[in-house]
Amino acid sequence: MAELKVGIVGAPRGSSFIAAIGAVTETELVAVCDINEANLNRTADHHGVPNRFTEYEAMLESGIDMVVVSTPMSLHVPQSVAALERGIHVLSEVTAATTLEQCVQLRDAAVNSSAKYMLSENYCYMRPNVLVKSLVEHGLFGEIYFAEGEYVHDVKFLHHTADGKPTWRYYDQVGKNGCTYGTHSLGPVLQWFKEPVVTVSCVGSGIHTDPEHLIDDTVLMNCKTASGALIKIRLDMMSNRPHNMAYYSLQGTKGCYEASRGFGDQPKIWLADHSEKVEWRSLYDFADEFMPDIWKNPPDEAKRAGHGGGDYFVIREFVDAVLNDMKPPIDIWDALNFTVPGLVSEESIAQNGAPLPVPNF
Repeated sequence: MAELKVGIVGAPRGSSFIAAIGAVTETELVAVCDINEANLNRTADHHGVPNRFTEYEAMLESGIDMVVVSTPMSLHVPQSVAALERGIHVLSEVTAATTLEQCVQLRDAAVNSSAKYMLSENYCYMRPNVLVKSLVEHGLFGEIYFAEGEYVHDVKFLHHTADGKPTWRYYDQVGKNGCTYGTHSLGPVLQWFKEPVVTVSCVGSGIHTDPEHLIDDTVLMNCKTASGALIKIRLDMMSNRPHNMAYYSLQGTKGCYEASRGFGDQPKIWLADHSEKVEWRSLYDFADEFMPDIWKNPPDEAKRAGHGGGDYFVIREFVDAVLNDMKPPIDIWDALNFTVPGLVSEESIAQNGAPLPVPNF
């Protein structure tokens, strides 16, 4: 029998998690909630979900043990808080919050709840990112001091509905300037460094493609960590171009890594301890020895899951943390460390790139 009864709020995005929930035998999807009844019924009919709600509070009172919050970004905190206050475990989509005030609310709710909270930063579970993290932990990069992350994805068509009405992205992602959607890039990098960002400076390219939006076409967020390492994050959701949503690089005293930029490019690496010459090798030359178990023999559900398998692994690992009463892999402190630099970047870019301190929650 399933040990955790799961509800999803936000049917369109939440449907990406349904296969993963079905594959994790300790869980059962029993409820879906969405204010759009057409989306709600379409998702519930397709997956055979018995309980359907247009009111979130009603779903929380229906006896679920865990909720997947996959609604617009500004709703992540109020909906997570409402669940945590009822002792319901929360797996929240990114970003964790959209204001610093929300960060305080979320922190307090998570700390005071009997339930667990995890941020669903699925890019942390992509196969190359997991392998690089393992190589860092084995000391093969030496001292790491520079990294990059890029999320380049023209999503102008998602900022309005088919009948021309603005969606939540119009307000929360491109309706303000700064690195408004940076956790996909920053999250994996911070897992490599294992320390928070303490200072942010953010600048932009200006607006060239669509003057209706407030965000610069390309935004660069430069982050300094507690040890003085430098991280450069690029966000571009407006430029007219093919997308490249998962580029990363890492530089250390004994090695460097560059992810694929697509179009036949392969993730490549140089490690001094494993090379006679200073030349690139395939990242996957090191998979047999250093790839963590989750990606050595992944289940078919992980191979089919969205975001490079991430949609499966965030469910699998959160459920393990709940059932075994362990710290979630991306807990409230990680969630805030991934999210807060982007919020501070909004003020930095307004001050022409002034370096600003990042609050430690």
